[in-house]
Amino acid sequence: MSRVKISALGCYVPPGVLTNKDLERMVDTNSEWIVERTGICERHIAAPEVATSDMGLEAARRALAAGGVEAAELDAILLCTVTPDMLFPSTACLIQDRLGAHHAWGFDLVAACSSFLYGLTVGASLVKSGLHKKVLVIGSDTMSRIIDYTDRGTCILFGDGAGAMLLEPAGESNDSVGFIDFIGEIDGSGGEFLCMPAGGSRIPASHESVEKRLHYVKQQGQQVFKYAVKKMYELCAEVLDRNGLKASDIGVLIPHQANRRIITGAAERLGLKPEQVLINIDRYGNTTSGTLPLATQDAIAQGRLKKGDLVMFAAVGAGYTAGASLWRWAY
Repeated sequence: MSRVKISALGCYVPPGVLTNKDLERMVDTNSEWIVERTGICERHIAAPEVATSDMGLEAARRALAAGGVEAAELDAILLCTVTPDMLFPSTACLIQDRLGAHHAWGFDLVAACSSFLYGLTVGASLVKSGLHKKVLVIGSDTMSRIIDYTDRGTCILFGDGAGAMLLEPAGESNDSVGFIDFIGEIDGSGGEFLCMPAGGSRIPASHESVEKRLHYVKQQGQQVFKYAVKKMYELCAEVLDRNGLKASDIGVLIPHQANRRIITGAAERLGLKPEQVLINIDRYGNTTSGTLPLATQDAIAQGRLKKGDLVMFAAVGAGYTAGASLWRWAY
């Protein structure tokens, strides 16, 4: 079984920015309250003509360029999203065609805010098995398309963005780097607390579903908050424990960026120092599948993630979905 490494990273956010002050003019809220409750100051919003595949394609191109890999070398493309261009064909197919990845197969993976973490684990498994040599995992979400900007409980939280990671065998000379462990968990009993009710087979699109604004994200914030803090802590602690590690061994925790208080709450329970935790929600908001690669990019740029460091990825999302994975960084 091959050791698997993340060999390259590429990210993209649209240039348009929606600040808290902008939101003050749209809905009954204020910047101070948003920052206090969420840690968010601004978020990037895609132009009307830009879709999830457009952002994912740009992130993919940047990752391949960083890794010195041609699209035709890819064996698989895993596109992680809750905002596909359309229900079918998959957005992975659309990106594969435009990217020129003529030898790749792939699919869309939907696990809400845990999507990229799950995709990273599936991709690592494909490489580890020896079936594939190069797998591209893309997280891309245009959350602004499914957000109700009259609902102050959700419209302050989300932004648009994308990121991609290239997975390859680490090679015998790099057997100390790469994927180490993963724990995942789902709990469907919490599905009602964070969902988009309409648009599927249960409530197909109709005049009534549109009038009732059922094609937007609906969230019961307190329920989600409590679950997220508890589960992010528990799964990270379990990964550390079963690998014989302490919090001090972690170079950086890169968590899903849903809410600053969720991140700090879980990190404090784990015993992590602030400098061990990457938080960039202030600049991007919650980009769903884009948060982990965007945060990884910032960790590298800030010198907080270096070759040989232990990095923990963690996420909790609608479903509920949750997971934590441990890697030793390869570059």
